[in-house]
Amino acid sequence: MISLIKYVYFPEITSTQKVLLEDLKKNRVEKNICYWSDYQTDGIGSRNNKWIGKKGNLFFSFVVDKNEFLDVPIQSFSIYFGWILKKLLNKFGSNVVLKWPNDIYLLENFPRKIGGIITNIVNENLVTGIGINTKFALNDEFGCLDIDIKNVKILEEFFNEVFEYKNFSKVIKEYKKEFEKTKDIFKIDGNLNYDGALIKNNKKVYSRR
Repeated sequence: MISLIKYVYFPEITSTQKVLLEDLKKNRVEKNICYWSDYQTDGIGSRNNKWIGKKGNLFFSFVVDKNEFLDVPIQSFSIYFGWILKKLLNKFGSNVVLKWPNDIYLLENFPRKIGGIITNIVNENLVTGIGINTKFALNDEFGCLDIDIKNVKILEEFFNEVFEYKNFSKVIKEYKKEFEKTKDIFKIDGNLNYDGALIKNNKKVYSRR
């Protein structure tokens, strides 16, 4: 059972995910550690796209033992962590939704992406990176969080939820309801399977992240 996580803050960093992955592969860090910053200059998003963020937003990556989450399908960790983050932000008054499989959006006026989740697996380790526009949007195509909350507060509350939740069947059951309400908005063709995959033309489509 994970009881704590160590936080390492960087005033500026290229990418919390890239740096943490590199440090993990070189045995510079162990499990249960989180690298975070409010200024990331070379972030990565889904399918190796760049996630450019303004100073003041929240960027963090963490490594945990994947065996702590045995009921989570390997392809669905971003859904799992994304849903926990989404519910946490909702609890504090935000209207964010989770777009399959790993993006955080606001829907007011028009869909605007405010964040995303990526997960890599290194041996027995999960290395998950999350970026969220808590204060500023890059341009009009993106959005920023619709509540006023400190980045540190999000971090602390998120990990409290992650280490206590541990129930993928509950996550996917809850998310399926939101998926059905939003899939037309996001122009998603298919249905959500119990393991987090998208069923399209009788075939499973898995997230690459």
